[in-house]
Amino acid sequence: MNGISAERLEMDAASLSTIDLESTVQRVNGTRLHVVAAGDEADPLVVLLHGFPEFWYGWRHQIEPLVDAGYRVLVPDQRGYNLSEKPDGVRSYRTRECSRDIAELIATAGQDEAHVVGHDWGGAVAWDLALRHPGVIDRLAIVNAPHPVVYRHHLLSNPDQLRRSWYAFCFQLPRLPEFACRVGDFRLLERALRETAPSGTFTDLELTRYRRAWRKDGALTGMLNWYRAAARYPPSLPRERIDVPTLIVWGEADTALATELAIDADQYCKNSRLELLPETSHWVQHERPARLAELLCDHF
Repeated sequence: MNGISAERLEMDAASLSTIDLESTVQRVNGTRLHVVAAGDEADPLVVLLHGFPEFWYGWRHQIEPLVDAGYRVLVPDQRGYNLSEKPDGVRSYRTRECSRDIAELIATAGQDEAHVVGHDWGGAVAWDLALRHPGVIDRLAIVNAPHPVVYRHHLLSNPDQLRRSWYAFCFQLPRLPEFACRVGDFRLLERALRETAPSGTFTDLELTRYRRAWRKDGALTGMLNWYRAAARYPPSLPRERIDVPTLIVWGEADTALATELAIDADQYCKNSRLELLPETSHWVQHERPARLAELLCDHF
């Protein structure tokens, strides 16, 4: 699938009118991933990884600044999301499989390594990639996503973080979370975005685009299986320390993830920079798009 379909071109034109986007499907790790690409193929590569409940569109504000700064940008719909394949079974969504997707995606671009940026579950994949496949990462950037060792420690020892993570435990139930998310035209997922960010962060038009992605056959189960796989198949990591240069950007007003997670994660990185953003929620790339793009370009 080359070029951009009429439906997606209409969807993207309002927010990405000055950028030429290419919509492709890449087969990696036995799974078909839909990938949006921009920029010159000869330029250094940046891979942007979205989290729950988003899709590639969540990075729309960062694509143009990165291309203008001289980078080739790949933004996949991660497995289970939007136009990407949705493998059956919870086991298919283990973090190690999702990070292998990205290692192979970098190889399909003809590059030995890339700058990798991850937010939320995309950040979990980015951390895992840096621990499991460090050779494919030039520089790492994490946006409101905890280092896996730090997160596990806080779940066991920090009652505040355990309280904040209540929804992840609810998602372990079979079928009921899918039903709850679908009720009222995805009212629960809409609230997960709108009620955890300042008013106006997510517009009606943008949420219409998100609903289109959530309606894809099998998408809700695929998205929720990331949580189920993390609980049923916790990763066994080959190491704990991150050796590649790392930028951690953290919105301090995150309702789901405490700022202590960012501070502690910084201690697991050999060469790191921690950038705390006050009065900024979990959705940094939406609330502070220009600042995040500036930080990324400076880091790279």
